[in-house]
This record gives sequence, C-alpha cells and structure tokens, in this order.
Amino acid sequence: MKTVTVRDLRNSFSMLEAWLSEGEDICIEKRGQPIGFLTAWRPGVVPRPAKPDFAARRRAIWGDRVFTEAEVAAMRVDELGGEEG
Repeated sequence: MKTVTVRDLRNSFSMLEAWLSEGEDICIEKRGQPIGFLTAWRPGVVPRPAKPDFAARRRAIWGDRVFTEAEVAAMRVDELGGEEG
C-alpha cells in the first residue's frame, strides 16, 4: 500500500490515478496521521443488498385472506380515526 499526503492528493492526482488503475491501494495522511484510504476498483467485488420479499411478508401476516370491499372501507375508517381523507 502506498502512502501519500493531502498535498499529494491535491497537486498530483494524476499520479495517484495511475496507481489506482494499476490496482494499488493508497493511504492518505495529514500531519503523519492516516485520514483515509483510496482503493482500486475491483469489478464484481461489490455485493448487492438482497431485495425484500414483500409478497412473502404479506403472506406471513395475512395468509391467503382476501378482504371484501366493506372490510377495506372499515379498516380505512379505523386508521383515520374519523378524519376526512
């Protein structure tokens, strides 16, 4: 891992860009203390978060129940608490 200063980052970014394109990781220091890291892009490494399965959650809560129009209207009235909406 290469180490650079904040000044190098500001004044010599093209050099740092070349290091990154070669796959090198870079530690950025300010007054001798590390403040950050730049890592080279590695395709395929970034995991994607799993999408929630809303249909499975709905089935777990309500099962195969289908509400009638009157039941839905009653639930809406209860949620609003008598407010017009």
